[in-house]
Amino acid sequence: MSSEDSGNGIKTHLDLYRTMVKIREFETLASELMKKGKLPGFIHLSIGQEAVAVGVCSVLRQDDYLSSTHRGHGHCIAKGGDVGRMMAELFGRHDGYCKGRVGSMHIADPDLGILGANAIVAGGIPMAVGAGYSALVRGSDQVAVAFFGEGAIAEGTCHESINLAAVWDLPVIFVCENNLYAEHTHISVHLKAEEVSSFARPYGIQGVSVDGNDVLAVQEAAAQAVARARSGEGPTLLECKTYRWHGHFEGDPQDYRTDEELEEWKMRDPLKSLRSRLLEEGDAEEEELESIEEEITRIVQEAAESAESSDPPEETALVEDVYQAPLIRDQRSSA
Repeated sequence: MSSEDSGNGIKTHLDLYRTMVKIREFETLASELMKKGKLPGFIHLSIGQEAVAVGVCSVLRQDDYLSSTHRGHGHCIAKGGDVGRMMAELFGRHDGYCKGRVGSMHIADPDLGILGANAIVAGGIPMAVGAGYSALVRGSDQVAVAFFGEGAIAEGTCHESINLAAVWDLPVIFVCENNLYAEHTHISVHLKAEEVSSFARPYGIQGVSVDGNDVLAVQEAAAQAVARARSGEGPTLLECKTYRWHGHFEGDPQDYRTDEELEEWKMRDPLKSLRSRLLEEGDAEEEELESIEEEITRIVQEAAESAESSDPPEETALVEDVYQAPLIRDQRSSA
């Protein structure tokens, strides 16, 4: 059972809020650390898109599979990823998820079914299809989720993967996080179709579009898709319409969109929306929510402090997990 579950294993609306706050706090702090020059490389943040990751992952089991993108912090956290190990990876520390070698864009945790984030556009989609095929062959009822942006819909590997999953009725949910911009290009420039979900029709699978800023709408649609997949009814293309508040990467000047557009979407903040609903429906009190927010802020801050003070990998670790030991010995003996 994930730490984000309620006591009986069923995720409540309060559980969803807690996880969304954790993603927001993690990425907000990561942005600050990047600006201070404390993180190496690049990071791509999903602030504003938290409802998609949380809504989908809230209906998955730990043994279900997930493939992510370069904007994948939220997916990992929503699936149960440890923020301490994630932060250590961002800092390039040895106790990070991948021993500090990959940074933000390639975090993986096989124990949680997280196949890995992927910097290649549409690169994670065939990975999820492979995982779905594995589940089918083994006769399990596991499902696989492929997260990708709307920019990936024009990639050949995306259509090849959807077609293969459709032909074989694989238990795969294709989740498109449509945030309107493929890097710096608005969707109206690179896609003629009005809805990404319409691409499901040629392949004879279910296509659904939902408000990606409404975590409950995402959760409901994802639950239906997962139920179909587990029962052998094949894949679903789920389009979640959302918006990223930050640029394509941290430091992006964002001259391709207006301040007015950004502010309009910020008014649809998925966290504030769920927070208001929790209070209005009596599922939480103001003090309870403030306590949760303060606790998560502390957890994320402590994770960053621990990561920053931890050790980087030793130079001798450079070839660890790259070559098998016998191969190294053979090379030395023949030298």
